[in-house]
Amino acid sequence: MVAVPWISFTTDYGLEDGFVAACHGVIAQLAPSARIIDVTHLIPPGDIRRASLVLAQTVPSLPAAVHLAVVDPGVGTARRPIAIRTNEGHYLVGPDNGLLVPAAEALGGTSTAVHLTNSAWFCGTVSATFHGRDIFAPVAARLARGDDLSTAGEAIDDLEQPAKPYVERTNSGIIAEVLTVDRFGNVQLATTADADVTGVNGQPARSGNTFGAVEPGELVVVTDSAGYLSVAVNRGSAAERLNLKPGDRVTLTIGDSATLG
Repeated sequence: MVAVPWISFTTDYGLEDGFVAACHGVIAQLAPSARIIDVTHLIPPGDIRRASLVLAQTVPSLPAAVHLAVVDPGVGTARRPIAIRTNEGHYLVGPDNGLLVPAAEALGGTSTAVHLTNSAWFCGTVSATFHGRDIFAPVAARLARGDDLSTAGEAIDDLEQPAKPYVERTNSGIIAEVLTVDRFGNVQLATTADADVTGVNGQPARSGNTFGAVEPGELVVVTDSAGYLSVAVNRGSAAERLNLKPGDRVTLTIGDSATLG
């Protein structure tokens, strides 16, 4: 196997405790030449969906890497620890709870998936509450240094799939679920469209290529950097204006020329 010099790291561990540092330390001991890209450790606690979206929308911009992702409310239960090799040569390591599948799809799809059962790949005694340190970090490090994934456990083909977001086409537009809200208050929707948007949840809005396509304080709908429609307010927060959070549904009023996805 060929070494992969990069490891990306995504968790809900936060920055107040030593959890991230402990995982960095395990990696440094097993794969001292690996370089780590910390994607984020501020995923809301246990928010698998948010983590899966962040990961899937980030990995296409990263070099070939082992993508270590741990948002694991089922840690210590029957849920499986897994590793995936993608068709583009990346690896993903984490819990089998739907977290990794969207990122694998963004990287060309799954080539091989393994249920991590070989304890020789782990760190000594495995804590029932910290698989990030004791299972996932050492597995990521071993893959980064070139160890053979096929020896890490048993091949599987029944990965846990993430829930599909709600999208409905209507005669006047589309109803789409909110995927994410970023720190600027921009509201990412589970849809794409080439259309003339005239309203969002009953409020006047316009389509635009940039946030500045409308006057300050006005609603604009743009195609964001991940290819989804996002609702924004020029120099303001669409989430606050429309009182929206992930999981809510948004109604877009769209002209007759709409091509919806």
